[in-house]
Amino acid sequence: MGYAIGIDVGGTFTDVVLRGHVGEVTVAKCLSTPYDPIAGITDGVTRVLAGVDPASVTRVVHATTLATNAVLERKGVRVAYVTTQGFRSVVPLGRYARVEEDRYDLRFTPPPPPVAAGDCFEVVERVSARGAVLTPLDLESVRRVAAEIARRGITSAAVCLVHSYANPDHERQVAAILRESVENVVVSSEVWPEIREYERATTTIMSAYIGPIMASYLSRLRDQLATLGVEAPVHVMESSGGVISAELAARRAVAMIESGPAAGVLAAAGSGFANVISFDMGGTTAKTCVVRDGRPEITHEFHVGGKGSFGGRRAGTGVPIKTPAIDLAEVGAGGGSIAWLDAAGALRVGPHSAGSDPGPACYGLGGSEPTVTDANLVLGYLTSASIPLSAPLADKALERLAGPLGVSRAAAAHAVHEIVSASMAAAVHVVTVQRGIDPRGYALVAFGGAGPMHAARVAERFGIGTVVVPAHCGVASAAGLLVGDLSTDRVLSRLDAGDPSDVFDSLAGAAAEDLGVSPSDPGVRVSRSVDVRFRGQSHDLTVPWSSSRTELEGRFFDRYERVYGISQRGEVEIVSYRVRVTLPAAPVPGALSEPVGVRSGPVGVRSAYFAELGDYVEVPVHTRDTLAVLPGPGIIEDAESTIVVPPGWTATLGPARAVHLSREPHE
Repeated sequence: MGYAIGIDVGGTFTDVVLRGHVGEVTVAKCLSTPYDPIAGITDGVTRVLAGVDPASVTRVVHATTLATNAVLERKGVRVAYVTTQGFRSVVPLGRYARVEEDRYDLRFTPPPPPVAAGDCFEVVERVSARGAVLTPLDLESVRRVAAEIARRGITSAAVCLVHSYANPDHERQVAAILRESVENVVVSSEVWPEIREYERATTTIMSAYIGPIMASYLSRLRDQLATLGVEAPVHVMESSGGVISAELAARRAVAMIESGPAAGVLAAAGSGFANVISFDMGGTTAKTCVVRDGRPEITHEFHVGGKGSFGGRRAGTGVPIKTPAIDLAEVGAGGGSIAWLDAAGALRVGPHSAGSDPGPACYGLGGSEPTVTDANLVLGYLTSASIPLSAPLADKALERLAGPLGVSRAAAAHAVHEIVSASMAAAVHVVTVQRGIDPRGYALVAFGGAGPMHAARVAERFGIGTVVVPAHCGVASAAGLLVGDLSTDRVLSRLDAGDPSDVFDSLAGAAAEDLGVSPSDPGVRVSRSVDVRFRGQSHDLTVPWSSSRTELEGRFFDRYERVYGISQRGEVEIVSYRVRVTLPAAPVPGALSEPVGVRSGPVGVRSAYFAELGDYVEVPVHTRDTLAVLPGPGIIEDAESTIVVPPGWTATLGPARAVHLSREPHE
């Protein structure tokens, strides 16, 4: 067995993990390089490969926020949208749901559409929802559109014809003609052939929008790794937690939009607890997800660039993407989040972040705005670990808040710490209480560079009595990449399908071909599910497939009651068929899961501020290797993160070197 490398590029840090022959792990945490993410990757990979033959690396798995940032910052390529005659205005009109601050804005201006109205084109054709050709495709109209797109110098096109999921022939003919003069052409029947024209259109457009960028980036990444001597194939984490080849990722770029956060959830799912709340706090954002019975919640539609609403993303406020993704709630709260005073003099934290350039003031890289990291350093929770931190610079930054507020630096820093913890609690609320889940029955698994410092405070707000901080928590997303299975999904909307086995077999064959395997190969798993709704209703729910109609309906009725809180019966219909083909990753060597021998005794003491105690107090400082039992208050230092144990909590070392924080749960 060779070495494997996991690479996670975040907004502030780039994390690289090297897993060796018998499970030994080497990690590197470097500042991200927004001007060229590959520069930060090169730095991290070079560090972990010190003393290791690069040729012995057999697997590289990557997660990145590049696709997300390209959408959020509108830095994708110009796209031409081609659709059925009479439907060119669907995308420019779009839809938008006003939230909180927009609701009473008389001068409200909706965000611009993903494709300008002038770049939307029509071709003459029409297909019914059952796939019957109502109007034959006019090839001359396609040639006119292709000529106009080429004349405008547009190099990427998205083709989404009405009901092409039922009959893709017209789309394929349109794509063939466009490809004669347009460099990159994406068709909806290949990206995600599912009902709902607007969502299918935006998904196809986003794939065409970021596809060329991701293809170029992944190609350059492979070339750069090769210059370091790493010739292993590069795989990419999908939004749904599966892993696909870089070549497939370039063709289905839209599947990468939530790749980084998905990797962290997989790490949380492997914590040893069946029911957990994943809590990932990095430098820019904090993300949460519920894992039930060892499986993270999956959504089949999410919104990119939408406005936040108490930790969630409001449907209709961003670009809808119809592709499987781990169901996350996210807030703009991270270690680099900037604390500021609004016009009324009230203290706010985020959503703007100092990022990696210039970074928090204590980094000494030119930043001067007070951030969460600066506040935690002032409180005594942090010390120089992966990078040097300047306490005087943090003090100076916090004074910008303390002076106008008329309080001490410690009080201002504590307020920042509490506010950001409350913001992150809002995300936990979205994935638990808001969905009818009692969080007190779950363990909170905390990771990310800043997560373990805030985890206990977030847990207290919900009466959660167990917090788990896994080993290498500061680079948990990169580590999670190495446990992801090679997998991909396929879907097809087919109303009133005669024999679903034919549909499933076709989808499984196509998905397996994407992975370079056969559905009948040893170890390959094929899972089937369907989207079901009550006849006459508009929206559907996904349930596992059963050939027994009674059993299938029972699963739908149970799921309906769990989601909507009411019990209902009636005639149902199947809308779409889904398949996931999985080739399980090689098991992690046992050395990672064995408990480590411990010795009692702190490695030092530090002055830290705890509001319950009213001031700074001297607290013991441990590493994982010295930890046996630590009643709070106390601090446990990792190379990439710091765990804060508040008063009332007790820290112990568990299997796989995970730190367990516990307290008596309260009502």
